[in-house]
Amino acid sequence: MKLYKYGNPEAERILIQMVDDHDLAGIEQEIALIREMTGLDFYLLAIKVDSWNKDLSPWPAPAVFGRENFGDGARDTLKEILKYTGEAGKTYYLGGYSLAGLFALWAAMQTDVFAGIAAASPSAWFPDFYEYVQKHAMKTSAVYLSLGDKEHKSRSPVMATVEDKLRGIYAQLQMQPLKSTLEMNPGNHFRDPELRTAKAFAWVLQHTDII
Repeated sequence: MKLYKYGNPEAERILIQMVDDHDLAGIEQEIALIREMTGLDFYLLAIKVDSWNKDLSPWPAPAVFGRENFGDGARDTLKEILKYTGEAGKTYYLGGYSLAGLFALWAAMQTDVFAGIAAASPSAWFPDFYEYVQKHAMKTSAVYLSLGDKEHKSRSPVMATVEDKLRGIYAQLQMQPLKSTLEMNPGNHFRDPELRTAKAFAWVLQHTDII
């Protein structure tokens, strides 16, 4: 994994985002949007994973597009990013797009380190994840969920379940003592990822208190 740093390292709010090359290409735009939406000072740590399908997956699952199966590297990935969360007086947030959003949701059920979870168009179709959420509480104070209104129109029967699964997850969150929201965006999964991720982080920043 490779670490990229943006913003003010002295800021009290630390955003951690799991990224790939495509995310990095739009990260400056995303940061500018978060600042515009919130007016808040923050430090963003973008962590590029070595293998997207392996490092962000909580357990093995068969491929649903292409030939690359999903691994079970999420636990090791979480151990690595927790090394960046130990500074006293800082408030930490975890988020990301697509499978990184799913990873953030999963991480919030493993640790209470993160004040808010910014899950933009998360891969809620991931096999057995919906059932996992039903059995495990989120250890965070705010969760933002979003999805494109055309994402369920997939040729993959597995991925076509994404909206139903995400709405089910949101219903579960509403029964927990935390703030949550689900926002539907226009378009398919590949539309406006920088904007969607910025809105996710902006919402959790505005709906949590810093230490």
